[in-house]
Amino acid sequence: MLHKIELNTSKRDEMRDITREVQSYVRKSGIADGLAVIYTSHTTAGITINENADPDVKHDVLMRLDEVYPWNHPKYRHAEGNTASHLKAITTGTSQTVIIQNGELLLGRWQGIYFCEFDGPRNRDCYIKIMEG
Repeated sequence: MLHKIELNTSKRDEMRDITREVQSYVRKSGIADGLAVIYTSHTTAGITINENADPDVKHDVLMRLDEVYPWNHPKYRHAEGNTASHLKAITTGTSQTVIIQNGELLLGRWQGIYFCEFDGPRNRDCYIKIMEG
């Protein structure tokens, strides 16, 4: 079972909580026990799991990624000018796998699933693959 989430991002760097959308699709799938793989096919976006209770965590993560990977660097050579977004996507990764138990995502109390935009605003897609087992 494969489901596509379409996202319209509004900023260059943004972390969008997609936990509810993923959980909704898990419930609709009817799979009680298995795995959910959340994946994006973009080279300047990522998928991560992190705290979703305090919005300042998103701010702090994006701030530090900007410090580690500045948008402008005198040694960047990529002609498109978005090397930082590629580096951020490499750091977060393009997918996460979450266990499904009793029809629910097995996430910690404070965990959420995030689509990470690093080169927006753009129209983006991410995919959820549910596997029984």
